[in-house]
Amino acid sequence: MQSLSYLDIAAAVWFLFAWFGFNLLIDVSPLRQKTLSSAMDDFRRGWMISMCMREVRIMDTSIMAGLQQGTAFFASTALLAMGGCFALLDATERILQIAGDLAIPGADSRALWEIKVLGLMLIFAYAFFKFGWAYRLFNYASIIMGAVPDLGQAEDQAVRKMAMQAGELNVLAGRHFNRGQRAFFFAIGFLGWFAGPYVFAGATLAVLIVLTRRQFASRARSAVFSGQYPNLGSPVKSGE
Repeated sequence: MQSLSYLDIAAAVWFLFAWFGFNLLIDVSPLRQKTLSSAMDDFRRGWMISMCMREVRIMDTSIMAGLQQGTAFFASTALLAMGGCFALLDATERILQIAGDLAIPGADSRALWEIKVLGLMLIFAYAFFKFGWAYRLFNYASIIMGAVPDLGQAEDQAVRKMAMQAGELNVLAGRHFNRGQRAFFFAIGFLGWFAGPYVFAGATLAVLIVLTRRQFASRARSAVFSGQYPNLGSPVKSGE
């Protein structure tokens, strides 16, 4: 039986370093203020401040419903992907036979194949928990939105405080949603492992480059920073 080679271990370590290192870069490093995600956090807070000044908030509830539906979709997709991984485990013999015919590295090792599938399953499980918690946080934010009184019915400072509370929950929900999406993106890199450690390492690097560009050098970032909201409150600490 073929076990994990040094190349497999090195590629797996590189994958974990790239994934969690990127999370640290985006969420807690000094460079986080220059990211697209950080700019959108300010817009989320600004949205809640604008919401509390509107008499009619149908638009705000519609936007929140859309965010919840999108999060629920990704959570369901993560569950389906986990089910697909179980199906892969059940069809191991047939798949190894096909992989052997195609001369794919590791095709003669059932244990190595199962390790790869279980690793992919863990990624989707992580994503599901992130999407599930993000969905719950969006629910909490929508509840606080409903509790925010109209201006004039309470002191302006109290209204703004409740709006900022909804904004901070919205920011937290967005961060957990982003982490779930990153798990999906890095799962694409993980798929390269099925073709060998070199493809695994290369696919991980490609995903890392794409995600880094989106956060620091994309047209979306330029568009958002050109009309960025001022900092309306203290940023949420990572991990909350």
